[in-house]
Amino acid sequence: MAASGEHITALVNSHASGDDASFYSIALQISAQEARKGHHLVANDIKQAVDASREQRRTFDNVISLPNNFGEISELAEVTFPEVHLNQLVASPEIKDQLRQVMAEQRQRSRLLEFGFTPAHRLLLEGPPGTGKTMTASVLATELSLPMFTIRLDSLLSKYMGETAGKLRIIFEAIAQYRGVFLFDEFDALGGDRSGNDVGEARRILNSFLVFLESSSPNSIVIAATNHRPLLDKALFRRFDAILTYQLPNAAQAENVIKARLGSLINKGQLSGLSQLTKGLSHAELVKAAEQAAKSAIMRGEVQVSRKGLEIALMSRRKGSIGLTKP
Repeated sequence: MAASGEHITALVNSHASGDDASFYSIALQISAQEARKGHHLVANDIKQAVDASREQRRTFDNVISLPNNFGEISELAEVTFPEVHLNQLVASPEIKDQLRQVMAEQRQRSRLLEFGFTPAHRLLLEGPPGTGKTMTASVLATELSLPMFTIRLDSLLSKYMGETAGKLRIIFEAIAQYRGVFLFDEFDALGGDRSGNDVGEARRILNSFLVFLESSSPNSIVIAATNHRPLLDKALFRRFDAILTYQLPNAAQAENVIKARLGSLINKGQLSGLSQLTKGLSHAELVKAAEQAAKSAIMRGEVQVSRKGLEIALMSRRKGSIGLTKP
């Protein structure tokens, strides 16, 4: 095989920087180059090696990222291995650019730390329910080949405030020990503004969280997601490396959400002109409407979702979600 000098240099650089995505991409470019030359056996060998390496690396990362014995952390977090890629997330270009930056910094975190810079690893996601905040955590876990730890707030929050602070310490010790994506969903339950409350343990819990967050390991990503930004304590905002604001999808994004969920079950032409029905619905609500239309079509023995069926599902979702009556 005669890979170009540029390809070899790029391979070495991407390997040295720990950028697995670039390394595999360049290897596949070499494979394609060999295929064009008629060297199909060599091209296939390279592709198979890339596929095997990706699978082995993912398995290896997942194994070493998890504790041998969860112990106390197992009662405070649900551990999953998402399979959701960035191209599946329907979000604004600004949010996707921010996520790419976070992933790039995490992939080259060793190099950044060597020069005295800390990679972005503390994110606050805020916006209406169902707009992709939890999915974003899954995307980061998938793209970085990391396990995702979803913190169980019902287990974390205790009527005995001292216990809650102790549980927070357990979580942040796990963040330092096990590389992963740690999601605090419905974060306002923990990080709400305490200024109007009586002085006491509630304030001390928030202060403990702030201290833990500020000193959290850059090898893991800590994500706080909230539907109610105004409820959060003002002291929180400066502790995060980035704040991502999510909005309800516009007409084009709504179309992409439905198309992504239905795939070949919908004719692309059936999706135009639905803006009045999709307006005000979240990503999650659009997915549910698409699924409702698909199940109805399948049970009727149809091979595709009709325009009428999709309209009915969207109107039903609007009535249930935003209180509109059927026209």
